[in-house]
Amino acid sequence: MFTGIVEELGEVVSLERRGDSAVLSVRASKVAAELVHGASIAVNGVCLTVIGWSQDNPVDVGFDVMAETLDRSDIGALRPGDRVNLERAVRVDSRLDGHIVQGHVDGTGTLLSRTPGDGWDSLRFSLPKSLSRFVAEKGSIAVDGVSLTVSAVGGEWFEVGLIPETLRATNLGVKVPGEAVNLETDVLAKYTERLLSQRQATPGASDVP
Repeated sequence: MFTGIVEELGEVVSLERRGDSAVLSVRASKVAAELVHGASIAVNGVCLTVIGWSQDNPVDVGFDVMAETLDRSDIGALRPGDRVNLERAVRVDSRLDGHIVQGHVDGTGTLLSRTPGDGWDSLRFSLPKSLSRFVAEKGSIAVDGVSLTVSAVGGEWFEVGLIPETLRATNLGVKVPGEAVNLETDVLAKYTERLLSQRQATPGASDVP
């Protein structure tokens, strides 16, 4: 589990395709020293497992990427030199400064526009219809693994406001219209929708078994 508070901007070293899977290598100068084999880390909001380190550079961390991840996220489109948001799994004794982020991407969106403000930027992203019911104004959403508050939402779009720290510390500060992002909606909204749909599908269902 993650919080959506980015710890480091990493750099993609390579993405090696292996049939319907891939091996991703990311340069993580800050967090690499504290990672262990098998550890979970969010890369642009995608929960990946550490499989090893480069023999040439100990801060180059390797991850296996399975077909499901390539299908649901934009990891497969990464190229050497791309900047990626990195966050280690949350500690049980730490504050939850963002919101509950699983690292399980629901789909991708596209940056439609960015409007500079007085010390902040407003970004509008496209929103797949299948995810729109989980997104609400003032609710939480993870964009490339960054915990953000929805400032406005339409049928096929939503907006967020980025403070200077977010612009500086994440790749959202350099995203341009047309670029893709990974989206993870609030897990609480997904469970609520699932429970309500099950009750509606079962006439006379009670809250008490």
